[in-house]
Amino acid sequence: MRALDGVGAGASAMMRLVVPAREYLPGYSAALEQNWSPDNMRPEAAREELAKIERDADSFLALQDDRDARGGPVTLQDGSQVPRLPGFRRWLWDGAFCGVIGFRWQKGTAELPAHVLGHIGYSVVPWKQGRGYATRALALLLDEIRPLGLPYVELTTDPENIASQRVILANGGAMIERFQKAAAYGHAQSLRWRIALT
Repeated sequence: MRALDGVGAGASAMMRLVVPAREYLPGYSAALEQNWSPDNMRPEAAREELAKIERDADSFLALQDDRDARGGPVTLQDGSQVPRLPGFRRWLWDGAFCGVIGFRWQKGTAELPAHVLGHIGYSVVPWKQGRGYATRALALLLDEIRPLGLPYVELTTDPENIASQRVILANGGAMIERFQKAAAYGHAQSLRWRIALT
């Protein structure tokens, strides 16, 4: 994997993906308390997740790997709610919490509902950015999801998000279209990327 951020592959090689668990939860909670959000489109998700952890940390952790979509509806940017897709999250860890990467899909197909912008989303905490962690996290996640048999995954970026576009390109992605997001996302312009898995 080519380093894109000037730090080099050594820094990102220390980072790994972990299944969310009690031992990592203090770091995750601390990041939320510092106003980092795992949802790039909904900053208020940080407060919501802290409340869920406070109510029942074990249930919160169990739903981080939700391959049967038990977690209830998902709130979109405009406040509307839609059915949850099967999915799971992994936390980025280098000895401390670094961010989150998540995968969602419809079993048996690579197609996604119109309200789902992509299969994969990720967010690195600001104090760990610029180390190649997002690039490595995406590569590790792709290895984990290949056995599911999807021919490809899609991701979206804002046109001005060059850093995220570099992450996708470094993992073999290609831009397939420029499009306008649905009303729930404010009709903003976006780019759709595809990474072949087969």
